[in-house]
Amino acid sequence: MPGIRFALIASLALMATACHAPEPPPTDEPPEPQATASTTPSGTELRDAMQAPIQKAEAVEAQVQAAADRTNAAEADASGNASAP
Repeated sequence: MPGIRFALIASLALMATACHAPEPPPTDEPPEPQATASTTPSGTELRDAMQAPIQKAEAVEAQVQAAADRTNAAEADASGNASAP
């Protein structure tokens, strides 16, 4: 029984000490900033990073359309262009 009482008292004491509010930081000095300013004055890195894949996809789309046009022209020539009068 003395072991159970000791464990109960120890756990209650531990819970009581854990329930107090943390001490606020001293107000004499303002906190130091944690973020740093961007080295680029324009701040366009995010925009450029988002635009790069879009521009690449547009360039590829033009290439795919040109290849499709060539394929359609080749098929029309191979079929003898039967629709032309």
